[in-house]
Amino acid sequence: MGILRTFWNSPIGPKTTHFWGPFVNWSIPIAAMTDTQKPPELISGNMTKVMCVYSALGMRFAYMVQPRNYHLLVCHAANETVQLYQLSRWLRAQGHLQEENKDAET
Repeated sequence: MGILRTFWNSPIGPKTTHFWGPFVNWSIPIAAMTDTQKPPELISGNMTKVMCVYSALGMRFAYMVQPRNYHLLVCHAANETVQLYQLSRWLRAQGHLQEENKDAET
């Protein structure tokens, strides 16, 4: 019971936005993970690039804010990973990655 009370009253506990922000923010990487099952033609390249920048900035913020918000940092790291994967799928679908590979071979 003491562990729960400590967590409840901690600076990153459920009484603060340091807890609820990452909790709700997990919906973004979860949605991106479900989008990996969709065809790459449906991916918006511009939006995926914006999400990559957003998550990179979010990771920096989560690390620099006091107290450090490791929950938010992990959430943004997961989102960055999925968004970069989606960006690679979009680039392959657009033919950008194949052209670079052909140039490297010659």
